[in-house]
Amino acid sequence: MAAETNALTGLKSINIEYSSLVVAGGVVAILMVMIIPLPTIVLDLLLSLNITMGLVILLMSMYNVNPLDFSSFPSLLLITTLFRLSLNIASTRLILLHGHQGTGAVGMVIQSFGNFVVGGNFAVGLVIFLIMVLINFIVITKGSGRIAEVAARFTLDAMPGKQMAIDADLNAGLINEAAAKARRSEISRQSEFYGSMDGASKFVRGEAVASIVIMVINIVGGLFMGFVMQHMDLLRAAETYTLLTIGDGLVAQIPALIISTAAGIIVSRAASNVSMGKEFLKQFGMQPQALSVAAGIIFLFGLIPGLPHIPFLILGSAVGGLAYVAFKQQAVAKETARAEETEEAKKQKEAGPQPGAPETVETLLPLDTLELEVGYGLISLVDENQNGDLLERIRAIRRQFAVDMGLIIPPLHVRDNLQLAPAQYRLMLKGVEIARGDLMMGYLLAMDAGAAKRKIDGIPTQEPAFNLPALWIKEEQKDEAQLAGYTVVEPSTVLATHLTEILRSYAADLLGRQDTQRLLDNLVKTNPKVIEELVPGQLT
Repeated sequence: MAAETNALTGLKSINIEYSSLVVAGGVVAILMVMIIPLPTIVLDLLLSLNITMGLVILLMSMYNVNPLDFSSFPSLLLITTLFRLSLNIASTRLILLHGHQGTGAVGMVIQSFGNFVVGGNFAVGLVIFLIMVLINFIVITKGSGRIAEVAARFTLDAMPGKQMAIDADLNAGLINEAAAKARRSEISRQSEFYGSMDGASKFVRGEAVASIVIMVINIVGGLFMGFVMQHMDLLRAAETYTLLTIGDGLVAQIPALIISTAAGIIVSRAASNVSMGKEFLKQFGMQPQALSVAAGIIFLFGLIPGLPHIPFLILGSAVGGLAYVAFKQQAVAKETARAEETEEAKKQKEAGPQPGAPETVETLLPLDTLELEVGYGLISLVDENQNGDLLERIRAIRRQFAVDMGLIIPPLHVRDNLQLAPAQYRLMLKGVEIARGDLMMGYLLAMDAGAAKRKIDGIPTQEPAFNLPALWIKEEQKDEAQLAGYTVVEPSTVLATHLTEILRSYAADLLGRQDTQRLLDNLVKTNPKVIEELVPGQLT
């Protein structure tokens, strides 16, 4: 077993080493393509590889969930741009040297794009090439570069607030040091990634300009080579070299456009847990009413005289079918949720006390040391079926007290109290109230720790643990508040932090004689002599 593990480790290190060599060799090979004349079959292979790489990168960007899953994209963008420029140089060399021999002398790929894709008409090819360059230069690359620039700026501005939120979770015992370190590293990587994307997009925009210049040079140089040096007819030279140049430009611009689209997809992705296709399908399925209205409007277009009927009617039917499926899925989801609620209520009813059963009065006598009472509006914080994480946070607080202070916090009894306001909670110590607070479910608490740069809209309040000025804000205001310098936390975090500080201040009241005896009984198992000296068995 150990030998197999060592072998796997060795293979992994070899793969890492060879992968680095492959990347370095690939960059050197790209530079050599600019210098060494290539045979037509090699150029065809490299041009096909260029298109293949563009498609692979586009699909990877669509299936990635987090932009950081493709953090090597800025470097890859630079390498692919250099690769396309080197292919432009190699193809230009072949066009000028062998273009007089015919369109087939420079390879099948360029010939196919020059003849088949644009129908052998160099005017059509020229228009298509210029349109693709303008789309890439003005629309996609400029937009993705702007998104990356704004994202880098916002990520950098939000770093202090995110760091404070991580520190707050760490101090509350919700995460450990390793998780905090991982979160800080991710924040730093986000800032670096968007900054790199902002710079890398400039390479693509520069390549779009270079493509136009290269096209003009190829046409002028081809006319000179064909008409002056090869003594070709002027019209034939113009047609041949223009078709080859347009084919070469299209071969280069199609993968450039694909990779620019991939860059735009990566930088425009918001936070999500699924791929882009699943996210689109889920969000479109959430609004069947919109699909129904759209289907009706498309049907009306199909009935208007003068408009093509069949395409609009087919599309209207397709959108109407999607709306029907979305309605059915919503109905099934509601029925499933209703059935689960009924089953849960049935289980609670079966687990409850039976009528007429004898009541054990002794169970009412013990008094809980710690009690947390919540209003009915805060029950979702405790109910794990509603994604409530308060109980897990309380367990984390008890563990943190045991590690930091050596104090075992008594079990905290959480229950609802209809006498409290719906959004209110209170903490009881031996039946006496020691703290009280209010939460707003569906909102987030934005705290101003002195770093807020500007005011934001919200409901004024005070953070209960440290009495900091704060605002209750809507969930969609979270990014705005973090960029403004506020520390934004969830209601469960507010309650957990308040609970931590209250327990810390009442630690002396929590350690009673019986609790001390339990600590001594636990310590005697590992250090009996110490306990024997501290608490002698017989007093004289």
